[in-house]
Amino acid sequence: MAGKIPDIQALPRTGTGKGAARSARREGFVPGVVYGGGADPLPLNLPYNELIKKLKAGRFLSTLFNLKMEGQEDVRVICRGVQRHVVKDLPTHVDFMRLKRTSRVSLFIPVEVEGEEDCPGLRKGGVLTMVRPEVELRCTAGDIPEKITISIAGLEIGDTVTISSVDLPQGTRPTIDRDFVIANLSAPAGLVSAGEEEDGEVEADEVEAINVDTDE
Repeated sequence: MAGKIPDIQALPRTGTGKGAARSARREGFVPGVVYGGGADPLPLNLPYNELIKKLKAGRFLSTLFNLKMEGQEDVRVICRGVQRHVVKDLPTHVDFMRLKRTSRVSLFIPVEVEGEEDCPGLRKGGVLTMVRPEVELRCTAGDIPEKITISIAGLEIGDTVTISSVDLPQGTRPTIDRDFVIANLSAPAGLVSAGEEEDGEVEADEVEAINVDTDE
C-alpha cells in the first residue's frame, strides 16, 4: 500500500536570473526549479515559511513530495539540493527533480509495532527500545509503502528484531546491506541495577576468600 505523499506548494516564477531571484526573496519566497522527467526545467517560487517548516521537520532530501503549482499538473518530485546563505544558513534556492512512477528512490519509512499483547518480555517488565523508528528503503516512486510492521509476539527480554525478520513489499529493499537491528527488548533499569549490585557482591566475596586463603 502506498503511503500518503506530502504536498509542497509552489508558484510559477516569471523571469530567471539573479534579479528575479532577489525579487522573489524580497516578496517572501525562495526561488527554485523543477527539472527532469522528460519535460523542460520550470522556475518556481516556494513560500518561505512553509519551506522552513518542512526543512525543520527533517528528511527533506529523502522525502517524496507531491508538487502542486497553479496552472500545472501535480507531479512527484524529490529535492536534489538546497542552497543556503553562507552566513545566515537560510535557504536561498531549491532544486527539485521530477520522478516517474517507475523511478526508484530511497526514502525513510516509519516502523509500526504489533504483538505487544503476546510478548512475554513486556509482561515481565521488559522495555522495548526502537533503535530505528524509521528504516531507509529503496523502492519505486509509484509503490511507496506507508509503513513497515514488526512483531514482538513471543519475544523475551534480551531478544532483538532485525530487518531480516521483516516482510518487505515486493520490489523494496533496505539501503543497508547488513542485517541491522530495528528494536530490542531489554531488562528494566531497576532489574539491571540489582543485577550489577549482585555481581559486585559476588566479586567482593571472591576477593575476601582469596585473601583468607593467602593469609593461611
